Amino acid sequence: MPIYEYECQACGHILEAIQKMSDAPRVDCPKCHKPELKKLVSAPAFRLKGSGWYETDFKTGKKKNIAGDKDAGKPASNKKSKAAASGD
Repeated sequence: MPIYEYECQACGHILEAIQKMSDAPRVDCPKCHKPELKKLVSAPAFRLKGSGWYETDFKTGKKKNIAGDKDAGKPASNKKSKAAASGD
């Protein structure tokens, strides 16, 4: 769910609210209780909830630590094809 920032135009109070995108914007300030909240334009923030969001959720066995594997990203060496290519 997205996290929105609001600022009260009356008292200057700033708050964050976790809301659905379909929810109506908040209006009432929780500090001064005046209907003066305005949504701020800020860096996007959201919360990932539930399973399926992490790299390791669909991995099994030794594949779980992809970032920590020493051999990950290294091409497999084949000595026979190198020797054949050089004519030895």
